[in-house]
Amino acid sequence: MKIICVGRNYTEHIAELNNEKPDAPVIFLKPETAQIRLGEPFFYPDFSKDIHHEVELVVKINRVGKNIEERFAHKYYDEIGIGIDFTARDLQSELKSKGLPWELAKAFNGSAPVSDFVPVSDYEDIQNINFSLDVNGETRQSGNSSMMLYRINYLISFVSKFFMLKKGDLIFTGTPKGVSSVQIGDKLTASIEGKKMLELFVR
Repeated sequence: MKIICVGRNYTEHIAELNNEKPDAPVIFLKPETAQIRLGEPFFYPDFSKDIHHEVELVVKINRVGKNIEERFAHKYYDEIGIGIDFTARDLQSELKSKGLPWELAKAFNGSAPVSDFVPVSDYEDIQNINFSLDVNGETRQSGNSSMMLYRINYLISFVSKFFMLKKGDLIFTGTPKGVSSVQIGDKLTASIEGKKMLELFVR
């Protein structure tokens, strides 16, 4: 199983980090060890002093495919969930300044907690889903999938040109504006359409 992540897929998030708008999806990977079991905490790593939360809708691939045409991409997933892309922002900034890959800042242990998944059929339009992240009861991030630069079916088609997709692979589809630091003791709650899907503590 692999975790495929999309960066810079929401315009306002691109602006808040002073990044350039991409001409194509920005893709990076996380290993299976980035996942956290439901109910387990996120342990703040000792190699960073600035861990940021990035809440994202996540789709789960349900069959093998490569070179998938966009018009057929909807057949390759039938469940959606929500996850957090934890990012060591200080380490990422250092790596970016040297022109190096981001993996150390993005793919570390526990950096990709994910909720349980629910059927896509629960929602009228997968490209019009509200989702949010609260930290200690205060909403930090809120977005709607209609705001994506690159829509989910396009992302699946694009990624499948480079990586064979397999059943169980996860695609993190990008984060809206509002990313910020977490602290030890924080309680994070991620929701889809107002329904709590994921809750974890920072230890």
